[in-house]
Order: sequence, then structure tokens, then C-alpha cells
Amino acid sequence: MKIAKFVFKLQKILKPYFVESNACIMVQKRRVVVSYKNCKEEVLQAIREKYPLGYGDAIIKVQKPSGDFFHAITIDFEDISYLVKVDVKIDNFTEEEFEKQFGSTSTEGASDGDNFGVKNESEDPDSLPSTDSNYDE
Repeated sequence: MKIAKFVFKLQKILKPYFVESNACIMVQKRRVVVSYKNCKEEVLQAIREKYPLGYGDAIIKVQKPSGDFFHAITIDFEDISYLVKVDVKIDNFTEEEFEKQFGSTSTEGASDGDNFGVKNESEDPDSLPSTDSNYDE
């Protein structure tokens, strides 16, 4: 009877560390959150292998209990699951900053038919030069 109580108490203590699946007990993976800048070389290599064309489409948004959030990607090993924090640059220019950096986007003074000084020869199909010398009309 003492052994049964001991096993029961031991199961209760160790339960958070194990997951039962179809009557089979498996050890749960250790979960680690790490910044991309602080990753070990083996994790960086795994990222390069898993995302050879970049991880832009695999980024997830992780919400913290405080309401803050961060962006991350996942990398799984046999015994550890990494949540790797990555920096995401979001363009949030004001209209003035955008115009200052890229120029004016205003179409003021331009009309629908305005081609900005470029002659549009496609209006008169007879004026187009022939590109195929073997073509007989």
C-alpha cells in the first residue's frame, strides 16, 4: 500500500513533465524562447536549412500576457522546440515622410489622357514600324 501511495504522489509531481498519448507516455519537449541575435550556431544552421528562401512567410505574431507582442519563427529539434524572436521592419511612414523620401505622389495637373510628354504611337496602328520582315500583307 505504501508503494501505491508513493507511485501516485510521484505521478502527481511529474505529471506536468509528461504527456499521455494513446496509453503511451512521452517526454514533453523543452520549449525555449531565444532572440535571433543570441542563437547557437546549430539553431542558425537549422533555420538556414528549414527556410532556404527566407522565413518571411513563416513569421508568427506572439502575444504576451501583458498585451505586448513579438514576431518569431519556430525551429524544432528532437528534444527542444525553439521560438526564435526575429526583428520585423514595418514601413509606417506618414504622408509627409513618404513624399520626402520618394517624391510627390500627387497627380495634380495631369489629365486622364496625359502621357507626360511621351508620344503614344499605338493610337495610330499604321504608323508603327514592321518588326517582321518575312510578313507579307
